[in-house]
Amino acid sequence: MEDSVFPRIEIGSWAESIINWLTTNLSALFDFIKTVIGWMVDTLDSLLLAPEPVVLVIIFALLAWLFRSWQFGIATAIGFALIASMDQWANAMLTLSMVVIATIFAVAIAVPIGILAARSSAASAVVKPVLDFMQTMPAFVYLIPAIIFFSVGAVPGVVATVVFSLPPGVRLTELGIRQVDGETVEAGAAFGATPRQILRGIQIPLATPTIMAGINQVIMLALSMVVIAGFVGADGLGKEVVSSISTLDIPQGVEAGLGVVVLAVFLDRLTAALGNPGEYKGSLYRWLRGALKRN
Repeated sequence: MEDSVFPRIEIGSWAESIINWLTTNLSALFDFIKTVIGWMVDTLDSLLLAPEPVVLVIIFALLAWLFRSWQFGIATAIGFALIASMDQWANAMLTLSMVVIATIFAVAIAVPIGILAARSSAASAVVKPVLDFMQTMPAFVYLIPAIIFFSVGAVPGVVATVVFSLPPGVRLTELGIRQVDGETVEAGAAFGATPRQILRGIQIPLATPTIMAGINQVIMLALSMVVIAGFVGADGLGKEVVSSISTLDIPQGVEAGLGVVVLAVFLDRLTAALGNPGEYKGSLYRWLRGALKRN
């Protein structure tokens, strides 16, 4: 490098200095975040593990039947029964807990930022390069500061998952609101609606399918990142996959991988159904709706 025409720029050292400063001065905040997220994951995991697996298998199947179809309900029952039969139920429920908690935080951050970007060109111009940076950064890099701030375990995995899965939620929220017909918005304004009323009553309802598509992508990225978080000691299916790699245990890797596939397909199809209520409604939903109308 001494003969190079380009001077050495110590970007890595600068990043290390910033992380060290944050660790020293905001340790109380990181401890609070760790406590809250850890409590949320443990609580949800305890709730999912409290009933017998067959009870949750039936509940998941009914949800699939309610919002999609009876065929998907049967496939869901078979998939989760397979997870239980492979003795991966506890790991799958912990992975599901981490995905749900990470998705809640990611959506709570992504949707407001997407709305702001849709309503302000200046905000959009600032947000887009940040999202590009977040999407192109290798997933493993997010684990480095997460480990430094929160040690090892489920919490750094959830925090890294939130950051990794944010971009599609922001992008598709902005896209959905920007695609709302301008004449519809103008009609609402002509009737005296305030910008907030237009947002709540016109733009968000019409943009819901696109926003839900973004949430669907958030969930899929969260699931992939939670598996990677197994490298930092986060329990669940991800840790099983990592363990199978280190020991070349093919049965363990296949069983944990199948568990991830079942969770991914279930969450993907279910959120797709929720995002397109006019297209996807299971026969159970239609029967319940008809019964309510008759009564």
